[in-house]
Amino acid sequence: MEGYAAILATVLIWSTPSLFQFYLNRFYDPWAQNFYRYSVACLAVIPFLFFGSRRGSERIDRRSIAACLIPTLPNVVHQVSQNVALFHMGPGVYAIFIRSSVLFSTLLALIFFPEERWIIRQWRFQAGTLLGLAGAAGVLWFQPGQAGGTIAFRGIAIAFTASFCWALYSVLVKRPSARLGPIRSFAMISFLTSAFLLPLTLAFGSIGTPLRAGGQVNVILIISAVTCISLAHVLYYVAIRKVGVALAQTLQLLCPAGAVALSALFFGERLTSAQIWSAVLLLLGAFLAMRVKPDETPAKAEGL
Repeated sequence: MEGYAAILATVLIWSTPSLFQFYLNRFYDPWAQNFYRYSVACLAVIPFLFFGSRRGSERIDRRSIAACLIPTLPNVVHQVSQNVALFHMGPGVYAIFIRSSVLFSTLLALIFFPEERWIIRQWRFQAGTLLGLAGAAGVLWFQPGQAGGTIAFRGIAIAFTASFCWALYSVLVKRPSARLGPIRSFAMISFLTSAFLLPLTLAFGSIGTPLRAGGQVNVILIISAVTCISLAHVLYYVAIRKVGVALAQTLQLLCPAGAVALSALFFGERLTSAQIWSAVLLLLGAFLAMRVKPDETPAKAEGL
């Protein structure tokens, strides 16, 4: 029951990030919003770095920091680009489109991890990739732009950048996670992400935004940071340990449904019929790509 409760809580929480960010875009620029959100999240999880050290886990040294630094860079790009993307589309549409990162993650894993290249031979992966990419393109192509036509190419490019960088982060975090453990590696990455976002905010954003935004807005920012970044990651790792990676990942496909419903309730966002069908293709493609069977090994393929 613990594992199912954890994954249900994760699905509910991860249905809301794009809604929080869409709302906060009215008060915070993308640089400042991400710096403060990650700084709060960092404060919430940083004790895990020292907790793990006391339990005999691997110590934090230069090699550990360097390992965490590599996935931090695409994470910074993802965090900023997703906020900018929400100026071009609603939170529900973005929540659907970001599921395309599942496909990018698999493709990138084929490049970085040779032991996983057998996946590309499976029909589920091939069909899922084609369906998912077609659906992802459709979700954005049929998104009405501000002038009433289709969304501007700039918005599409930014959304693809956000999805690709999230996929790149997801793949590159595999090694530091194996080295330090998932929670401790996330604590280090959240610290490094905040450190990178500080000079970027000073250069391109407004570091004094919290003083102008008001107490209610800042409380919402803190809630989004603690729940969507810190708590959700911890719960997700608990769910993976209790119910397995496959089920935990598959149930994440429910997040867009929650995001669309909440966005319609709070922001009046509506999807066109073409976007709904595109969303079905995208989620079906992601589901198929995630259902590849590890027992269909390369050895079988070599015997053909």
